[in-house]
Amino acid sequence: MNDRVAQEYSNYGDVASGLRVFVEQLNKKSRGFDEYVSQIDAIDQQVTEFEAVVSMLDKHVALLEKKVKSAYHISSSTQ
Repeated sequence: MNDRVAQEYSNYGDVASGLRVFVEQLNKKSRGFDEYVSQIDAIDQQVTEFEAVVSMLDKHVALLEKKVKSAYHISSSTQ
């Protein structure tokens, strides 16, 4: 019986060793993704800044449109 228990614990050790190798492989793959995650974060930041610029330009264009329409309206009403 002791031999059987010893064999079973030996099998647990083999499983644990296999799990350790698997976890090390996962960690290596995870570190490989870190570069991509940082690139995605940088792109996200750039998109956020770009959206802010687009919003400012949109407001500026809307203001210019109002001025042009107002000038056109004044010009057409004085003729």
